[in-house]
Amino acid sequence: MIITAAIVLTLLLFVLLAVGVWVPLALIGTATAGLLFFTDAPMGQVLATSIWGASAKWSLAALPLFIWMGEILLRSRISSDLFTGILPWVSRIPGRLIHINILGSGVFAAVSGSSAATCATIGKISLPELKARGYSESLAIGTLAASGTLGLLLPPSVILIVYGVAVEESITRLFIAGILPGLMMIAIFMAYVALWSLFNPKKTPPAEPKTSFTEKLSQTKYLIPVAFLMVAVIGSIYAGIASPTDAAAVGVLFSLIFLNP
Repeated sequence: MIITAAIVLTLLLFVLLAVGVWVPLALIGTATAGLLFFTDAPMGQVLATSIWGASAKWSLAALPLFIWMGEILLRSRISSDLFTGILPWVSRIPGRLIHINILGSGVFAAVSGSSAATCATIGKISLPELKARGYSESLAIGTLAASGTLGLLLPPSVILIVYGVAVEESITRLFIAGILPGLMMIAIFMAYVALWSLFNPKKTPPAEPKTSFTEKLSQTKYLIPVAFLMVAVIGSIYAGIASPTDAAAVGVLFSLIFLNP
């Protein structure tokens, strides 16, 4: 009976997905069919209890707050500030300005937690600038698409919040676990770009004019609001001062006040 039910419900789920039913509705439909045909439980009470139990959790409140913060950052000047602050530090290494896509995406992912907002924010300014300077369009788009996924891994990842609630795991511990893999991904992406540039020197524009260390430090001032936001959000979680939900609320407030959306 159990094997039969599993096979039938799995096939039903695949059929619903194949005909274009949205994933949430396909899952609800499959669950409803399972309750109707394979159990004697009261369907209405079970569904109501399960849906309420899965959604009525305080930790889930961090989800819309981080999404809101990402939308605020998307409409702020943070993308141009990231470009300005990172530009002097990458203009002389192999790959040059392509690294802005990677580093910018990593930094933005660490303050927004959203891959979609990361791609939109960084790509909005970097792609036109890179194209105007003669960089390979395929490499620019490829690095943006790859590094944009860092929002799924680097805290405060909204995906980790959903996963933590689903499996009843500490969201703070999941955030801590995502740091090292996220930094490794950034290093791997940058290493690939550097190697590609060394083997394809003709596809890389000439180096930017050399800037002094003082000028680099002067440009770095544009990263201060971003760094403060990272410390306020991520630092407060790791220090145990605030929960992910509280930190998200602080991040939204800071973004509204200081980043001029």
